[in-house]
Amino acid sequence: MLEIQELPSQRDVPTGRARLIFSVTVLEGSVLTGAGLRPGRITFDQFIESVEVGAGETAPPYLIPGFIDTHVHGGAGADTMDGPEGVRRLARFHLRHGTTTLLPTSVTAPWEKIVQALEGVAQVREEADPELPEIPGAHLEGPFISSSRLGAQPPYPQAPVPEKLDALLDLDVVRLVTLAPEVPGALRAARTLAAAGWRIGIGHTVATFEQVQALCTAVREVSGTVGFTHLFNAMGGMMGREPGVVGAALADADSYAELILDTHHVHPGSFLAALAAKAGRLHLITDAIRACGSSDVESELGGLRVTVTNGVAQYEDGTLAGSLLTLDQALRNAVGVGVDLERAARLLSEVPATYLGLDDRGRLEEGLRADLIVLDGALKVREVYVAGRKLVEAQA
Repeated sequence: MLEIQELPSQRDVPTGRARLIFSVTVLEGSVLTGAGLRPGRITFDQFIESVEVGAGETAPPYLIPGFIDTHVHGGAGADTMDGPEGVRRLARFHLRHGTTTLLPTSVTAPWEKIVQALEGVAQVREEADPELPEIPGAHLEGPFISSSRLGAQPPYPQAPVPEKLDALLDLDVVRLVTLAPEVPGALRAARTLAAAGWRIGIGHTVATFEQVQALCTAVREVSGTVGFTHLFNAMGGMMGREPGVVGAALADADSYAELILDTHHVHPGSFLAALAAKAGRLHLITDAIRACGSSDVESELGGLRVTVTNGVAQYEDGTLAGSLLTLDQALRNAVGVGVDLERAARLLSEVPATYLGLDDRGRLEEGLRADLIVLDGALKVREVYVAGRKLVEAQA
């Protein structure tokens, strides 16, 4: 049984707009520790003060780290491209499903619209609203992608010319960029952006195995970090004599990879193969669009019409148009195909935190941010805490 105590705390925590007085909270249940799920107790205010574990069988409630989504376009009728209010609305929606940190994600669009969207993300980030998930930055998905592998991206690919890179760096909001290795100027762009601390996600590409290797080398020459954007999707397949992008991703032990586990984008067998090949480097994302969480049967992505049928979002030609996934459902899907809860939870917290260099979260350890979720026996979200503040509580 979950027991909660709130005790007086002297910790006075500054935020972007106000100073908040935190109380101490104590939760009991099965805690996800570095050694796995253990019966125990976690004590925290804004930060985790202690994690105490005992012996015995694990049972609900489960206390796990908050989810981190590195790739989310929208939800609840809102989209990153809508500007600040769209970002706030999608963030509130995904918070209810356990997401405590997220990167609002753009789509390929005319340049001025991309800049406006990124400025909107920057505004919300700077406000540091304590009622929202934390937004450390944006994911720029395009426009530096291949016109031959747009996937669900609108047809506005552009080259990563120096003046555009300079403009993006001046905005100081992008944390992750999706880049096709074969586009003109990709290697120079990868070095420049990786040197500035951006994560370089390879995706929406028809690159060869060798072109991917060359880009990975370029990024690592400046001590950068490489990932793959929604592994298997918008990058072709893997053949014995043509390993392609997927083969490069699975063969590269040091790179990370996102995966959309909604049962539509990726077959469970492909997910399990990727999990085996990229142990500790694979993480789950939503790639959710504005139709996620909505009852609408028609929506849009990047100005293109999207139809929702039987839980699948598609363009008129049948192309998958993002997903309707939430990260709590991704967790349940992983467990449903045989991954144990301990490992599944790390795919949504510890791995993406490490990928983004967020070393203050993603695990339930003393001194880290108190971003955590309470799950019931059906792995449904009951409570969500962001930096120690309870922002979601399920109704009885």
